[in-house]
Amino acid sequence: MEYHKPVLLKETVDGLNIRPNGVYVDVTFGGGGHSREILSRLDENGTLIAFDQDKDALENAIDDPRFLLINQNFRFLKRFLRFHGYKQVDGILGDFGVSSHQFDVAERGFSTRFEANLDMRMDQNSAFSAYDVVNKYEEAQLRSVLFQYGELRAAPGMARVIVAARAKEPIKTSEQLKQALGRFLPKHKENKILAQIYQAIRIEVNQELEALKEFLLQTQEVLRPGGRLSLISYHSLEDRLVKRFIRNGLFEGEPEKDVFGRVEVPFKAVGKFSIPCKAEIEMNNRARSAKLRVAEKL
Repeated sequence: MEYHKPVLLKETVDGLNIRPNGVYVDVTFGGGGHSREILSRLDENGTLIAFDQDKDALENAIDDPRFLLINQNFRFLKRFLRFHGYKQVDGILGDFGVSSHQFDVAERGFSTRFEANLDMRMDQNSAFSAYDVVNKYEEAQLRSVLFQYGELRAAPGMARVIVAARAKEPIKTSEQLKQALGRFLPKHKENKILAQIYQAIRIEVNQELEALKEFLLQTQEVLRPGGRLSLISYHSLEDRLVKRFIRNGLFEGEPEKDVFGRVEVPFKAVGKFSIPCKAEIEMNNRARSAKLRVAEKL
């Protein structure tokens, strides 16, 4: 089984505008597909540093003196680059979301296809899992998670039903959760709604949007002028943060203007966003919602 098929491989790496002797970072190493492509474009003086918080990804480490793999969340980008002696780099690649491997290993609990314990931890050393969200969050917290991160209109009812079900016995498995929410899962929409529920819980468990914000803010310091960001998002919540950050360095509102009405922003977008072609989606269905944005540090 292939660990993870890299999405928009050529477009994402092309977006970095690689200098053969430069220093590059892949903050979502996974199966190493994007990293191997970056290394193929570096000479003997180039360097690639990769991050992945999932210990399973360590099995894919590349045996190459130009390569360093750091088993950490990319929200700690600046700290670990400094620790290894790098203040600025030439390009940063990020392919966000869940890897094919994480979806395909049933016991990780990421996929709606399998019966599994409620887990969904990207960092398997974390003590906090989907079980804690489903069984320990107050009704108002659950409602907020399902509405904000799953964009589910039925969030109030779903939260209420989960609280009532867990009062009888803990909800430990995906099947128990599905049964508890049965009346919100009409046959023709079951998979779509379950995917939204899973997305909401997964984002909360892994603090995905908070980590993304922290990472993006650090890129302003870590990238040298002229350096590139090449970032793939898979849902509107991620993409909205990336788009707004590239446009004006903020996640909400508009940047302040100086006395001349000018705005100083840290990045400029490079072209429009890219999406996978029909052939790539046919080969890799998980690419269907991918959106690539490239930006250059000013």
